[in-house]
Amino acid sequence: MKISTRGRYALKIMMDLATSPADEFVSLKAISERQQVSMKYLEQIIALLSRAGMLESSRGKSGGYRLTKAPSEYTAGDILRVAEGSLAPIKCVETKCSNSENCSTFAFWEGLNRAINDYIDSTTLADLALREKATGDEKARCEK
Repeated sequence: MKISTRGRYALKIMMDLATSPADEFVSLKAISERQQVSMKYLEQIIALLSRAGMLESSRGKSGGYRLTKAPSEYTAGDILRVAEGSLAPIKCVETKCSNSENCSTFAFWEGLNRAINDYIDSTTLADLALREKATGDEKARCEK
């Protein structure tokens, strides 16, 4: 399984908003500059996150976007699934194919799927923000 740039950027965008004051809307331009994501790509990702109910928007001079819930209420898994869709390592784990009971490797793939989902669902935006704050700067934010 490989997370695309859309998934990585979605997590970075949500982190940017999670570390901004909760009562303020953040402009796309500010997010774009801080996260080094083009406005065009940012708009596409923001649209996905907004449709999923993760963000609310405000128009006007001090408009922009903010989280609809507290950072502790979003898991990395929630965000990645919005951006990526299924994170199953192989299709038959996701759809439980008809041959799964006879497949000698199905249990392995199912275990890997469970491990991935357990990990990403146990990490919240609040956890990631604490890790970033502990470093004392923005080095916890990954490169493009």
